Amino acid sequence: MNRILVTGAAGFIGFHYCLRLLREGMAVTGLDNLNDYYSVKLKLDRLKLLSEFPNFRFEKIDLADQVSMMGLFHLESYQRVVHLAAQAGVRYSITNPRAYVDSNLVGFINILEGCRAQQTPHLIYASSSSVYGSNPKQPFATTDPVDHPISLYAATKKANELMAHTYSHLYDLPTTGLRFFTVYGPWGRPDMALFKFTDAIEHGRPIDVYNHGHLKRDFTYIDDIVESMTRISNVIPSRSPKESRKSWAPNQSDAPYRIYNIGNHAPIELNHFIECLENALGKRAQRNLLPMQPGDVEATYADVADLEAATGFRPQTSITDGIGRFVQWYREYHR
Repeated sequence: MNRILVTGAAGFIGFHYCLRLLREGMAVTGLDNLNDYYSVKLKLDRLKLLSEFPNFRFEKIDLADQVSMMGLFHLESYQRVVHLAAQAGVRYSITNPRAYVDSNLVGFINILEGCRAQQTPHLIYASSSSVYGSNPKQPFATTDPVDHPISLYAATKKANELMAHTYSHLYDLPTTGLRFFTVYGPWGRPDMALFKFTDAIEHGRPIDVYNHGHLKRDFTYIDDIVESMTRISNVIPSRSPKESRKSWAPNQSDAPYRIYNIGNHAPIELNHFIECLENALGKRAQRNLLPMQPGDVEATYADVADLEAATGFRPQTSITDGIGRFVQWYREYHR
Protein backbone atom coordinates (compact mmCIF):
# COMPACT_ATOMS: atom_id res chain seq x y z
CA MET A 1 0.00 0.00 0.00
CA ASN A 2 1.34 3.44 -0.92
CA ARG A 3 2.16 5.40 2.20
CA ILE A 4 1.97 9.13 2.88
CA LEU A 5 4.32 10.89 5.29
CA VAL A 6 2.75 13.70 7.31
CA THR A 7 5.01 15.76 9.56
CA GLY A 8 3.43 17.58 12.48
CA ALA A 9 0.89 14.77 12.76
CA ALA A 10 0.12 15.60 16.40
CA GLY A 11 -0.43 19.25 15.50
CA PHE A 12 -3.73 20.94 14.72
CA ILE A 13 -3.74 20.80 10.91
CA GLY A 14 -1.65 17.63 10.76
CA PHE A 15 -4.09 15.74 12.99
CA HIS A 16 -7.11 16.70 10.89
CA TYR A 17 -5.34 15.92 7.62
CA CYS A 18 -4.17 12.51 8.87
CA LEU A 19 -7.72 11.77 10.02
CA ARG A 20 -9.04 12.53 6.54
CA LEU A 21 -6.45 10.30 4.87
CA LEU A 22 -7.01 7.42 7.27
CA ARG A 23 -10.79 7.59 6.86
CA GLU A 24 -10.22 7.29 3.11
CA GLY A 25 -8.18 4.11 3.66
CA MET A 26 -4.71 5.58 3.10
CA ALA A 27 -1.61 4.35 4.94
CA VAL A 28 -0.05 7.20 6.93
CA THR A 29 3.23 7.65 8.75
CA GLY A 30 2.90 10.55 11.17
CA LEU A 31 5.96 12.37 12.48
CA ASP A 32 6.11 14.76 15.44
CA ASN A 33 8.59 15.68 18.16
CA LEU A 34 5.82 16.37 20.71
CA ASN A 35 7.50 19.54 21.99
CA ASP A 36 5.97 21.52 24.83
CA TYR A 37 5.29 24.79 22.97
CA TYR A 38 1.70 24.06 23.97
CA SER A 39 -0.13 21.26 25.80
CA VAL A 40 1.51 17.89 25.15
CA LYS A 41 -1.63 16.24 26.51
CA LEU A 42 -3.68 17.75 23.67
CA LYS A 43 -1.16 16.38 21.15
CA LEU A 44 -1.24 12.93 22.76
CA ASP A 45 -5.04 12.93 22.72
CA ARG A 46 -4.97 13.69 19.00
CA LEU A 47 -2.50 10.84 18.44
CA LYS A 48 -4.68 8.51 20.45
CA LEU A 49 -7.51 8.99 17.95
CA LEU A 50 -5.20 8.53 14.98
CA SER A 51 -3.73 5.36 16.49
CA GLU A 52 -7.16 3.71 16.38
CA PHE A 53 -6.56 3.23 12.65
CA PRO A 54 -4.42 0.18 11.78
CA ASN A 55 -2.84 1.99 8.82
CA PHE A 56 -1.35 4.73 11.01
CA ARG A 57 2.21 4.55 12.28
CA PHE A 58 3.77 7.21 14.51
CA GLU A 59 7.43 8.26 14.59
CA LYS A 60 8.67 10.57 17.33
CA ILE A 61 11.48 12.42 15.57
CA ASP A 62 12.80 15.98 15.68
CA LEU A 63 13.02 17.52 12.21
CA ALA A 64 16.48 18.92 12.97
CA ASP A 65 17.85 15.43 13.71
CA GLN A 66 19.53 14.71 10.38
CA VAL A 67 20.44 11.08 11.10
CA SER A 68 16.92 10.14 12.21
CA MET A 69 15.31 12.02 9.31
CA MET A 70 17.49 10.30 6.72
CA GLY A 71 16.73 6.98 8.39
CA LEU A 72 13.02 7.70 8.07
CA PHE A 73 13.33 8.29 4.33
CA HIS A 74 15.47 5.19 3.86
CA LEU A 75 12.88 3.09 5.69
CA GLU A 76 10.37 3.21 2.82
CA SER A 77 9.17 5.28 -0.11
CA TYR A 78 6.30 7.75 0.19
CA GLN A 79 3.67 8.51 -2.40
CA ARG A 80 3.47 12.05 -1.02
CA VAL A 81 5.22 13.99 1.72
CA VAL A 82 3.03 16.57 3.47
CA HIS A 83 5.23 18.78 5.62
CA LEU A 84 3.20 20.60 8.28
CA ALA A 85 5.60 20.51 11.23
CA ALA A 86 7.15 23.84 12.20
CA GLN A 87 7.76 26.09 15.14
CA ALA A 88 4.66 28.25 14.97
CA GLY A 89 3.78 31.62 16.47
CA VAL A 90 4.61 35.14 15.34
CA ARG A 91 5.06 36.64 18.82
CA TYR A 92 7.03 33.64 20.12
CA SER A 93 9.54 34.12 17.30
CA ILE A 94 10.50 37.51 18.71
CA THR A 95 11.64 36.04 22.03
CA ASN A 96 12.81 32.57 20.89
CA PRO A 97 14.35 33.02 17.43
CA ARG A 98 16.67 30.01 17.52
CA ALA A 99 13.75 27.60 17.82
CA TYR A 100 12.63 28.77 14.37
CA VAL A 101 16.04 28.27 12.81
CA ASP A 102 16.26 24.67 14.06
CA SER A 103 12.72 23.63 13.15
CA ASN A 104 11.78 25.77 10.16
CA LEU A 105 15.14 26.01 8.37
CA VAL A 106 17.29 23.05 9.43
CA GLY A 107 14.21 20.85 9.61
CA PHE A 108 13.04 21.87 6.15
CA ILE A 109 16.38 21.16 4.49
CA ASN A 110 16.21 17.65 5.98
CA ILE A 111 12.76 17.22 4.42
CA LEU A 112 14.01 18.47 1.05
CA GLU A 113 17.07 16.21 1.15
CA GLY A 114 14.93 13.20 2.03
CA CYS A 115 12.53 13.93 -0.82
CA ARG A 116 15.41 14.47 -3.25
CA ALA A 117 17.08 11.18 -2.32
CA GLN A 118 13.82 9.30 -2.57
CA GLN A 119 12.54 11.15 -5.66
CA THR A 120 9.25 11.83 -3.92
CA PRO A 121 6.45 12.36 -6.48
CA HIS A 122 5.05 15.42 -4.66
CA LEU A 123 6.08 17.50 -1.63
CA ILE A 124 3.33 19.69 -0.14
CA TYR A 125 4.46 22.03 2.63
CA ALA A 126 2.92 24.64 4.90
CA SER A 127 3.81 28.25 4.27
CA SER A 128 1.88 31.10 5.85
CA SER A 129 -0.07 34.27 5.12
CA SER A 130 2.52 36.01 7.31
CA VAL A 131 4.91 36.07 4.32
CA TYR A 132 2.90 39.01 2.93
CA GLY A 133 4.25 41.10 5.81
CA SER A 134 3.67 44.82 5.36
CA ASN A 135 2.18 44.45 1.87
CA PRO A 136 -0.50 47.21 1.70
CA LYS A 137 -2.40 45.65 -1.23
CA GLN A 138 -5.49 43.60 -0.43
CA PRO A 139 -6.54 40.93 -1.00
CA PHE A 140 -3.14 39.23 -0.87
CA ALA A 141 -2.44 37.40 -4.13
CA THR A 142 0.27 34.87 -4.87
CA THR A 143 1.45 37.21 -7.65
CA ASP A 144 2.32 39.86 -5.02
CA PRO A 145 5.95 40.34 -3.93
CA VAL A 146 6.69 39.02 -0.43
CA ASP A 147 10.02 40.67 0.26
CA HIS A 148 9.18 42.49 3.50
CA PRO A 149 8.39 40.04 6.33
CA ILE A 150 7.92 41.67 9.73
CA SER A 151 8.59 38.66 11.98
CA LEU A 152 11.23 35.94 12.02
CA TYR A 153 8.47 33.35 11.71
CA ALA A 154 7.38 34.97 8.43
CA ALA A 155 11.00 35.15 7.25
CA THR A 156 11.48 31.40 7.82
CA LYS A 157 8.33 30.63 5.82
CA LYS A 158 9.51 32.85 2.97
CA ALA A 159 12.86 31.04 3.16
CA ASN A 160 11.05 27.69 2.88
CA GLU A 161 9.43 28.81 -0.36
CA LEU A 162 12.83 29.84 -1.77
CA MET A 163 14.45 26.57 -0.66
CA ALA A 164 11.63 24.56 -2.23
CA HIS A 165 11.98 26.41 -5.52
CA THR A 166 15.71 25.69 -5.59
CA TYR A 167 15.11 21.95 -5.20
CA SER A 168 12.31 22.02 -7.77
CA HIS A 169 14.64 23.74 -10.22
CA LEU A 170 17.77 21.67 -9.56
CA TYR A 171 16.28 18.21 -8.99
CA ASP A 172 12.84 18.28 -10.67
CA LEU A 173 11.22 17.79 -7.26
CA PRO A 174 7.53 18.81 -7.54
CA THR A 175 6.76 21.13 -4.61
CA THR A 176 3.60 22.96 -3.60
CA GLY A 177 3.56 25.61 -0.87
CA LEU A 178 0.32 26.44 0.93
CA ARG A 179 -0.06 29.87 2.51
CA PHE A 180 -2.56 29.22 5.31
CA PHE A 181 -4.67 32.09 6.65
CA THR A 182 -5.55 31.95 10.40
CA VAL A 183 -6.82 28.40 10.76
CA TYR A 184 -9.37 27.61 13.50
CA GLY A 185 -11.74 24.83 14.55
CA PRO A 186 -12.08 21.80 16.86
CA TRP A 187 -8.82 20.48 18.33
CA GLY A 188 -7.26 23.89 17.68
CA ARG A 189 -4.07 25.22 19.23
CA PRO A 190 -4.32 26.67 22.77
CA ASP A 191 -2.01 29.55 21.79
CA MET A 192 -4.44 30.80 19.13
CA ALA A 193 -7.03 33.50 19.79
CA LEU A 194 -10.16 31.33 19.59
CA PHE A 195 -8.95 28.81 22.15
CA LYS A 196 -7.52 31.46 24.48
CA PHE A 197 -10.64 33.61 24.29
CA THR A 198 -12.98 30.66 24.84
CA ASP A 199 -11.04 29.39 27.83
CA ALA A 200 -10.87 32.85 29.41
CA ILE A 201 -14.55 33.68 28.89
CA GLU A 202 -15.67 30.29 30.22
CA HIS A 203 -13.63 30.84 33.38
CA GLY A 204 -14.49 34.51 33.88
CA ARG A 205 -11.05 35.90 32.97
CA PRO A 206 -10.48 38.99 30.82
CA ILE A 207 -9.18 38.59 27.27
CA ASP A 208 -6.36 40.62 25.71
CA VAL A 209 -7.65 42.37 22.59
CA TYR A 210 -4.85 43.85 20.50
CA ASN A 211 -5.20 47.00 18.40
CA HIS A 212 -8.42 47.61 20.36
CA GLY A 213 -10.11 44.85 18.35
CA HIS A 214 -9.63 46.53 14.97
CA LEU A 215 -7.44 43.79 13.54
CA LYS A 216 -8.92 41.85 10.61
CA ARG A 217 -8.14 38.22 9.91
CA ASP A 218 -9.19 35.86 7.13
CA PHE A 219 -10.29 33.13 9.55
CA THR A 220 -10.33 29.77 7.74
CA TYR A 221 -12.14 26.74 9.13
CA ILE A 222 -10.10 23.56 9.46
CA ASP A 223 -12.39 21.42 7.27
CA ASP A 224 -11.90 23.89 4.41
CA ILE A 225 -8.14 23.68 4.92
CA VAL A 226 -8.19 19.88 4.76
CA GLU A 227 -10.45 19.81 1.70
CA SER A 228 -8.12 22.23 -0.08
CA MET A 229 -5.08 20.14 0.84
CA THR A 230 -6.73 16.92 -0.27
CA ARG A 231 -7.53 18.35 -3.67
CA ILE A 232 -4.24 20.15 -4.20
CA SER A 233 -2.21 17.05 -3.35
CA ASN A 234 -3.38 15.57 -6.65
CA VAL A 235 -2.44 18.68 -8.64
CA ILE A 236 1.22 17.83 -9.14
CA PRO A 237 3.35 20.65 -10.59
CA SER A 238 5.30 19.98 -13.76
CA ARG A 239 7.90 21.88 -15.70
CA SER A 240 6.47 24.49 -18.05
CA PRO A 241 8.01 25.95 -21.19
CA LYS A 242 10.41 28.77 -20.43
CA GLU A 243 8.78 32.15 -20.72
CA SER A 244 10.36 35.55 -20.93
CA ARG A 245 11.80 36.04 -17.46
CA LYS A 246 10.94 39.73 -17.62
CA SER A 247 7.24 38.83 -17.41
CA TRP A 248 7.43 36.39 -14.51
CA ALA A 249 5.45 37.22 -11.38
CA PRO A 250 6.84 36.08 -7.99
CA ASN A 251 4.73 32.91 -8.07
CA GLN A 252 5.78 31.88 -11.59
CA SER A 253 8.61 29.60 -12.67
CA ASP A 254 9.44 27.02 -15.28
CA ALA A 255 10.30 24.62 -12.42
CA PRO A 256 7.71 22.14 -11.02
CA TYR A 257 6.85 24.60 -8.24
CA ARG A 258 3.56 26.20 -7.19
CA ILE A 259 2.23 28.41 -4.39
CA TYR A 260 -1.42 28.73 -3.30
CA ASN A 261 -3.31 30.82 -0.77
CA ILE A 262 -5.76 28.91 1.41
CA GLY A 263 -8.08 31.40 3.08
CA ASN A 264 -11.76 32.16 3.46
CA HIS A 265 -11.62 35.29 1.24
CA ALA A 266 -13.73 37.09 3.86
CA PRO A 267 -11.74 38.98 6.52
CA ILE A 268 -13.49 39.42 9.88
CA GLU A 269 -12.76 42.20 12.38
CA LEU A 270 -11.58 40.87 15.72
CA ASN A 271 -14.39 42.68 17.58
CA HIS A 272 -16.98 40.90 15.44
CA PHE A 273 -15.15 37.60 15.93
CA ILE A 274 -15.43 38.07 19.70
CA GLU A 275 -19.14 38.90 19.40
CA CYS A 276 -19.73 35.65 17.49
CA LEU A 277 -17.87 33.75 20.20
CA GLU A 278 -19.90 35.46 22.95
CA ASN A 279 -23.11 34.40 21.20
CA ALA A 280 -21.91 30.80 20.88
CA LEU A 281 -20.89 30.65 24.55
CA GLY A 282 -23.88 32.60 25.86
CA LYS A 283 -21.46 34.70 27.91
CA ARG A 284 -19.95 38.18 27.64
CA ALA A 285 -16.22 38.80 27.47
CA GLN A 286 -14.25 41.16 29.70
CA ARG A 287 -12.05 42.95 27.16
CA ASN A 288 -8.58 44.22 28.01
CA LEU A 289 -7.94 46.61 25.10
CA LEU A 290 -4.28 46.80 24.09
CA PRO A 291 -2.21 48.46 21.33
CA MET A 292 -0.79 46.71 18.27
CA GLN A 293 1.87 44.09 19.00
CA PRO A 294 5.28 43.86 17.28
CA GLY A 295 5.22 41.45 14.35
CA ASP A 296 1.45 41.68 13.86
CA VAL A 297 -0.24 42.98 10.71
CA GLU A 298 -3.49 44.93 10.74
CA ALA A 299 -5.31 42.73 8.23
CA THR A 300 -5.03 39.54 6.22
CA TYR A 301 -7.21 38.81 3.19
CA ALA A 302 -6.67 35.90 0.78
CA ASP A 303 -7.13 35.97 -2.96
CA VAL A 304 -7.92 32.30 -3.68
CA ALA A 305 -8.46 32.53 -7.44
CA ASP A 306 -5.46 30.26 -8.10
CA LEU A 307 -6.74 27.63 -5.66
CA GLU A 308 -10.21 27.66 -7.19
CA ALA A 309 -8.84 27.45 -10.73
CA ALA A 310 -6.65 24.45 -9.81
CA THR A 311 -9.14 22.51 -7.67
CA GLY A 312 -12.64 23.87 -8.26
CA PHE A 313 -12.91 24.56 -4.52
CA ARG A 314 -12.76 27.62 -2.30
CA PRO A 315 -13.16 27.77 1.50
CA GLN A 316 -16.67 28.81 2.48
CA THR A 317 -17.50 27.94 6.11
CA SER A 318 -19.05 30.95 7.85
CA ILE A 319 -17.48 32.31 11.02
CA THR A 320 -20.71 31.67 12.94
CA ASP A 321 -20.81 27.98 12.01
CA GLY A 322 -17.09 27.49 12.55
CA ILE A 323 -17.02 29.09 16.00
CA GLY A 324 -20.13 27.17 17.01
CA ARG A 325 -18.47 23.86 16.14
CA PHE A 326 -15.34 24.82 18.05
CA VAL A 327 -17.31 25.74 21.19
CA GLN A 328 -19.18 22.42 21.03
CA TRP A 329 -15.87 20.53 20.81
CA TYR A 330 -14.26 22.62 23.56
CA ARG A 331 -17.04 21.91 26.04
CA GLU A 332 -17.11 18.20 25.21
CA TYR A 333 -13.32 17.89 25.44
CA HIS A 334 -13.09 19.72 28.77
CA ARG A 335 -16.40 18.34 30.05
